[in-house]
Amino acid sequence: MKKQNVRIEFPDPYSLSSALKNGGAVVWLSCLIMGLGNFIAGQYIKGLIFLLFEIAAIVYMVLPKVGGFYWLSMLPSLGDQEMGEVWNEAKGVYEYTMGDNSQQILLYAVATFAILIAFAVIWSAGVRSGYKGLCIKKSGKHVPTFVEDVKSLFDTNIHKLLMTPPFLCIAVFTIIPLVYMMLMAFTNYSKIGDHLVLFDWVGLQNFVSIFDSGSTIGKQFWSVLGWTLVWAFFATFLNFFLGTFMAIIIDRPTTRFKGLWRTILSLTIAVPQFVSLLIVRSMFKEQGAVNVALQNLGILSKEAGEVLPFLTDATWARVLLIVVNLWVGIPYTVMQVTGILKNIPAEQYEAARIDGASVVKQFIHITLPYMIFVMTPYIITQFTGNINNFNIIYLLTGGGPTYVGDSAGQTDLLVTWLYKLSVDRQEYNLGAVIGIFTFVVLSIVALVTYRNSGSYKNEEGFK
Repeated sequence: MKKQNVRIEFPDPYSLSSALKNGGAVVWLSCLIMGLGNFIAGQYIKGLIFLLFEIAAIVYMVLPKVGGFYWLSMLPSLGDQEMGEVWNEAKGVYEYTMGDNSQQILLYAVATFAILIAFAVIWSAGVRSGYKGLCIKKSGKHVPTFVEDVKSLFDTNIHKLLMTPPFLCIAVFTIIPLVYMMLMAFTNYSKIGDHLVLFDWVGLQNFVSIFDSGSTIGKQFWSVLGWTLVWAFFATFLNFFLGTFMAIIIDRPTTRFKGLWRTILSLTIAVPQFVSLLIVRSMFKEQGAVNVALQNLGILSKEAGEVLPFLTDATWARVLLIVVNLWVGIPYTVMQVTGILKNIPAEQYEAARIDGASVVKQFIHITLPYMIFVMTPYIITQFTGNINNFNIIYLLTGGGPTYVGDSAGQTDLLVTWLYKLSVDRQEYNLGAVIGIFTFVVLSIVALVTYRNSGSYKNEEGFK
């Protein structure tokens, strides 16, 4: 029987619950006056930092008209004072009075919540730090000074130093904007009805509009969602299987000039994608190089003006997107697969050949299982990336063709439609709903798929 290593977890003796339970009056007072425990323990600089942070947080919260309590008080209504004009008799002109800005109120309210969460974390750290200092002092041991604490950040606590900056960046540039966008989905923030400056909460009304297949916007949503899934499937798995097949062909012992073939494929990666896609778009226009060449070859009638509708017909445009994506994406897969093929033990192929297995059986029973095991995280990433593949759709077809009255084109993905709703049509509330839907679905699919894959469950399966 294989012996398993059991890791024993010990409770933190300086946890917040321990501090509040065993700390006594000094620790309880430090809950109100941050840094008090550190001051009594002799850690004056650390105590001063906690105290200054508490003062700064309180000042921010109580400032009139610009403080945290003001923004939180305005959050339920999102403001109701419109911009007004008042006649100035002395100057003989109308003067405009600044009204409420719902977008600003919502943004600062979200930022205030983030500050309160940060304050709670630092408050907890202050209480625990004071309790730890008091315990060390009571035991007669040396209480770490501020300089020693700073030095520990480059030694025993280096994980705190290295993880804090990226976590702060994620919080500021990802989590806060994400929460802001999610809240936007529950408002009527849109050009429609002139709700760009002042808007209100509308509950689930936007979600009902989007998911209602009987409404105009709902029909477009389900059509775009269907094409997005079809596109992501073909764009991901055709690239994977064709790229794997090409990598195996190049890697065969009988293939000559292996480096040349890989170099040629790498040129697609080296050239900026937006340059390649814009050139391809110009080639496949009605009067582009491809249609002109077909007319000159006599395949299409030049006199009758025959052209192939690569960009003006929905089916042609969708097929073109999938084919062009193969040209763009296969080189990436070839580079990934080439390195993995080198790691498959040659003894497995040798044993299979001795047993009389054909090349096809070797691929099915040795190469493919190993490839899928190793590349499952990559495939999940590619599938997610293709659902959000803004570049190829927007630069090649622009989401078109688009029927009159529709906000979404026949080749629009959810991400390009979201862009059009937000930037072109200024229907930010509907764009936020689509953003939330995309985020939730992709998160669930990626996490569930990965946690049920062999790459996660059986890490040592191919070792």
